[in-house]
Amino acid sequence: MFEQCLYFNSNALARTVTRIWTEKYRQFNLSPPHAFLLRVVLANPGMFPRELADELNLNRSTITRFLDSLEKNEFLIRQATENDGREVQIFPTKKAKKIHKKLDNTGKELTIMMGKILGKDELLEIVSNMREVKKAIEK
Repeated sequence: MFEQCLYFNSNALARTVTRIWTEKYRQFNLSPPHAFLLRVVLANPGMFPRELADELNLNRSTITRFLDSLEKNEFLIRQATENDGREVQIFPTKKAKKIHKKLDNTGKELTIMMGKILGKDELLEIVSNMREVKKAIEK
C-alpha cells in the first residue's frame, strides 16, 4: 500500500535502525543520539552548543536537553568562556574519556555489521543517497 511513500518507508527504516543502535549503545547507558553527541564532544573538546547543533543537525533546544542529561550522568561538563560568561563550551569528563575508544569502536562495529548485511559499497551508496535526498528536500 505504501511502497512508494517516502515518509512511511523512511520511518520504518529509522525504527528498525534505531532498535539495533539502541541495543548496541545500551552497554554505555546511552541512547544513540546521546552517544553521537558524546562522540562529537570527545573528538572535539570545547565545542559550543550551536556547533553541536549544526554538526548533529538538531535544534538548540534538543542539544540543551541532551547536554543536561549527559552532564547529569557525568559524561560532560559545560564551562563558561573567558570572553562571555553567558557562552559555554562543552568538555568530556574522565568518565567519558574512559569509554571513548569503546564508544567509537561500537560505531565502527555497527557500520561493519550493516556493510555485511547490505554490502559495503551499497551501504556507502545508500548513505550518500540519503544525504543528497535530505539536502534536496531542505532546499
